[in-house]
This record gives sequence, C-alpha cells and structure tokens, in this order.
Amino acid sequence: MNNHYSRPLSLTPENWVDLIASISDDNGKTARYRAVQICDWLYKKRVTDYSLMSNLPQKLRDTLQEKYPLRLPEVTKKTVSRDGTAKFLLKLSDRNLIEMVLIPAEEKITLCISSQVGCLRKCRFCATGSMGFKRNLETDEIVAQLLIALLYSSGRRITNLVFMGMGEPLDNYSNVFQAIKLIQNEKTFSFSPRRITLSTCGIIPGMHKLLASKIKVKLAVSLNSAIQEKREYLMPVARQYPLPELKQALQLYRRNNPFRITMEYVMFRGFNTNEEDAKALIKLLGDLSCKVNLISWNDTSSCSSLQTPTEEEIDRFIKHLLPLPFAVTYRKSRGGDISAACGQLSADYQAIYKT
Repeated sequence: MNNHYSRPLSLTPENWVDLIASISDDNGKTARYRAVQICDWLYKKRVTDYSLMSNLPQKLRDTLQEKYPLRLPEVTKKTVSRDGTAKFLLKLSDRNLIEMVLIPAEEKITLCISSQVGCLRKCRFCATGSMGFKRNLETDEIVAQLLIALLYSSGRRITNLVFMGMGEPLDNYSNVFQAIKLIQNEKTFSFSPRRITLSTCGIIPGMHKLLASKIKVKLAVSLNSAIQEKREYLMPVARQYPLPELKQALQLYRRNNPFRITMEYVMFRGFNTNEEDAKALIKLLGDLSCKVNLISWNDTSSCSSLQTPTEEEIDRFIKHLLPLPFAVTYRKSRGGDISAACGQLSADYQAIYKT
C-alpha cells in the first residue's frame, strides 16, 4: 500500500484523482469524475462507508474498502453541559484519547478541535499540559473531528472552527496546515478563512511558518500577562519566546494578514488583574491592531496555586483597560460543568480507556 494514500481522510481532491487512477483502469478524465463523486459523498453527504457510495462501480468500492478504508476515531463518550455544550471523548486507532468540544449558540455552532494528544508546553493553568505530550495528531485525525461533529450536529451547519482544543497547533504545524487547506478547499468543506481561528501560546517560528504558508486564518495568541516574569510563571514558553520578540512577530503577522489578532487573556485572582497588569497590557498592545479577549480562569484539579477572580475584580480590571484603542471583550466560558471549558480538556484517564 502506498503510504501516501493509507490515510484517505487526509487526501485532497487532487490526491483522490491520483489514487483512483493508480488502482483502476480509469483514464484521467474518468478518475477525476470519480474523485468528485467521492468528495461529494464524504464532505457533502457525510458518508464514510464506501459500500454506500452507490454511484461508484462495485469493483472500485471493493478495492477502496480493502486497501484504503475510511476510519473515523471512535466516539467513546459524549457529555452534554447544562448550556448545551457537548464534549466528545475520541479513541484513535492506536487507542490514544483526545477530546473535542461542540459549542452551540443561537446562530452558530463552534467546533473546538484538538491538534495533539497532550501538549509539550506545560502551561500552569491548563489541564492538557498536565498530561504531558504523547504525539501529534495526523492530518486525517484532525479532519475527522469535523466530520464527526457534523454527524452529531443534527443537520445544523458547523459555522466556526477553533484550534483551541488539546495541544499546541504550531507544534504540529505540518499536519495542522494540511488539515486547514483541506477544510478550506472548495471541493470539500469550503470553510471560510474568516471562520477558522488558530490559537497558539506564542510559538514564534510557527507563526513565521504560518505566514509563509499563505494560509489565511484568524490568529489568537494566549498572552495572560504583559509582564515577563508573570507570563513565565504561567507559561514556560515565555522564557523561550519573551514578550519583546513576541511583539515583533505579532506586528509582522498583522502586516501580512487581513484579520486582526485576538489576544487571549486568562484572568487569575489577585495575580494578573491589578492596575499594574492593565498598564503593562496597554503599553504592550496599544499600538497593535488587535483585540483582547478576557476569560475568567476555569478551575482545574491540575493546579491548586491559582484561583478564579471575582466578578468585582474582573469589572475593575476591565475599567483599567479603557484606554486601549480597540475592543476588549469578556467571554464567559461554556461547558464548565463538564470540564469542557477553556483549559479544562484532559484525557488523563488514558489508562481506563486504553484497553
């Protein structure tokens, strides 16, 4: 089996043409027609069983099923929050586990996608970081999350994708970029770049690679403090990529991308919500075309040294940020009662399900 084709959910429409031509007697024109049919079944009708692709020749269906089967991760568990947020525990082919989250709202449904099993970056406040790093997700394992979400969305369209699940997307840039290209392809999901957000803890080389790739997506950066020492305490990556270097990378990215950058700022009681923190944030971001998204920390069992701020503390911090010349929003997390909120994803029960 050609390894390039062994994970068919990672194939572009052009790859499907080549695969069909290599396993059948179809000429180029017919192979292209068959590829269009397969993509229509996969991405428009959400059918992942070749035997049900009734307008394909039986011989082709049998060959594809034998040599290039379509495999989705197994939905091991689905948990639904009081607010309608749904968290899915997915078992991969090697029995590793990941989580993804489906967040419904009145006019949109957002899918929070994972890019790794665990994470290398060990952010103090993030449950995924406490798992350690197991491996990168393959392109097809990323794309499969969207297919699964569509199958479970009761016919509603997934309107937004956020790479904010388990893992650091820019530590798995090759597979993540390929997945985004596939998701944006007009012959597959035809997903608008305006509706895809990639979140990073500030991996500067990865940001440069994203820029060089010419992929258009919205960028979100987990900042959490504009004071170097505090950011290092929360995020070890800040020692590797300090704030002055991060600021330069953000300016370069913004000059070459049409979308404003979102700065994610998780608030912790008595730690990063003081007046000095606001002044540092204004100084760092005041001349950058961006917006600030404030998030109250969602408690996790992996960290006992941090606390969730009070509403009064949050209101006071927001007032301190009024001099900023752009939007500052306070986003209330969804799915906290099922540990599906920002920073809470963790498949640390690997040993239970890996049987």
